[in-house]
Amino acid sequence: MFREIGGLEEAIGMKFSDEMLLRQALVHRSFLNENPEFDLPSNERLEFLGDALLDFIVGEYLYQQYPDMDEGSLTSLRASLINASALAQFARCVDLGSYAYLSHGEDERGGRTREGLLADAFEALVAAIYLDQGLQAMRQFVIPLVGPEAHRIVEAGLERDHKSRLQEWTQRALSVTPKYRIVKERGPDHDKEFTVEVLVGDEVYGRGQGRSKQAAEQDAAQEALEGIGKDQV
Repeated sequence: MFREIGGLEEAIGMKFSDEMLLRQALVHRSFLNENPEFDLPSNERLEFLGDALLDFIVGEYLYQQYPDMDEGSLTSLRASLINASALAQFARCVDLGSYAYLSHGEDERGGRTREGLLADAFEALVAAIYLDQGLQAMRQFVIPLVGPEAHRIVEAGLERDHKSRLQEWTQRALSVTPKYRIVKERGPDHDKEFTVEVLVGDEVYGRGQGRSKQAAEQDAAQEALEGIGKDQV
């Protein structure tokens, strides 16, 4: 029943003392619905802890790395680095979806590539590393993923949040304010995923997804900005 996770340990660069802790980080709730006798709980508690740890560790890194950046920009930059889209991309860097324990239905619906599921699994993995290996090991795993992306965002002048940047451009260039509308909600209450469109006038400029309406709106604004082009914004 257990999948071979040696490849995951190799990808993250560490050998777990408690292998069951690593496996728990991979257990999606849907798997337990089909396998109620499975001897590990879901990764939801680890996800909760990982969310708090990432908030701290990324905040600490940005505080030290960008001593001249003001509080608002630091907050926006951190949000860009630990939102569902970014965390899912970090999860893909270690092929985390391939190791997830999913129900057959979730697997067939593409759960291994779904942004929200990958982001949750990444948070759970961070917590598992912390509990098994300690804070410094967690830093050594997270910062090489976060650091280059933070540098890219700052170099491109994107540390302001996407919604603010889009609104500044639309008001300056078009004298209108963008509007956001929810076009889809998916999943149970504890694991919602929203799809949002951003409209400028009557035209759809971008579409985004996220585990909250706010995150989906930021994702939609980011797509809109990419379509406009950084030289224009």
